Amino acid sequence: MDRGDHGSGFPESPYRRMAELAVAVLHERDPGRLRSLVIAELLTACGGDFVVPKAEHWDDRSGSVRFWTADGPQAPCVDEETLARIRKGHPFSDFYASATDRAPSTAGGIAARNRRPGRAVAPLGAEHVLAIPLPESTGPVRGYLVYRSGPDFTGRHLAYAHSVQPLLAGIDRHFALLRSAPGAPVSPEGGPAVTGPAIAYGLTPREAAVLVLLSEALTAHAIGRRLGISVRTVHKHVGNVYRKLGTGDRLTTVLRAQARGLLPTPARGVPEASGNAGHRGDRAGRPTGPPG
Repeated sequence: MDRGDHGSGFPESPYRRMAELAVAVLHERDPGRLRSLVIAELLTACGGDFVVPKAEHWDDRSGSVRFWTADGPQAPCVDEETLARIRKGHPFSDFYASATDRAPSTAGGIAARNRRPGRAVAPLGAEHVLAIPLPESTGPVRGYLVYRSGPDFTGRHLAYAHSVQPLLAGIDRHFALLRSAPGAPVSPEGGPAVTGPAIAYGLTPREAAVLVLLSEALTAHAIGRRLGISVRTVHKHVGNVYRKLGTGDRLTTVLRAQARGLLPTPARGVPEASGNAGHRGDRAGRPTGPPG
């Protein structure tokens, strides 16, 4: 995935990218995929290494902390002291407790304002942190922490963060509405839930999501964009799905998944997108292998 140009420090068309994100969110009905869409955009726009979403109240001992990379959510492989400081929101908690608004800020910017040299917690080699809180006036601070190594975030990154805040707030409300819908499938990490048949076949949440998108005749690039992962990772997940279902191409995989309850069976008289997809080698890259 393109992490943005560390030299210029900003993607070429941020407003076009935000518009594309808004359109993708409006068409998304699975609440588990919304966070992947948002994080993929933040990683690209801010040149981030990983993102820590804060969707709930944290303290130094409780709160679900997940490190999201281009390949999806990862367990926090950091020591307890570092994890506790992240949960405390260092150095942003004190800043936002006394700030009159919830403007985005960097750890370096806070240190400069306080005239205290130093950096924030630097897990996994990331030296700089950009906080993009949701613009709520009351209650615990929620939002996104973007981490990156190399040069610090620039003024243009901060300008982007200010611009994207209203969109993030709207996506958060959309996420809440989707989650409140009856039967909404959401896993504890906010990713796609795994159904009983998928568990029986050993599919992970990400593999189950890739299987659903395969049935929608999406290309590997489109699947990667929807899930916020690289094309290479898409191919890896597709290969795992083929292996676990004992198949070797898209069409056979989708038909077998439908027959075994991993995917819904199309109603009679409705053309199967998956069947057409199996014959469109130009869209899938190659008709008998992972999508291209």
